[in-house]
Amino acid sequence: MANYGENGYIDFSKLWELLEKKELNKQWLKNNGLHSNTVAKLTKNENVTCEVICKLCKLLNCQPADIMEYKRKQL
Repeated sequence: MANYGENGYIDFSKLWELLEKKELNKQWLKNNGLHSNTVAKLTKNENVTCEVICKLCKLLNCQPADIMEYKRKQL
């Protein structure tokens, strides 16, 4: 789990599930324009820009809710 944010964090587990469903992987993301550092951030549920989310949605023909989910901070 990402260790940041007073208000919680964004979990990208849905992204990895969608990629698996489409028989794609992290290398496919890199081959389609995502920098390896960005893919690493997504893997660790770290902050990425809205532009990255838009690019993922365009590549995967999906909506943001299909690839990410808000998680409340554990108290």
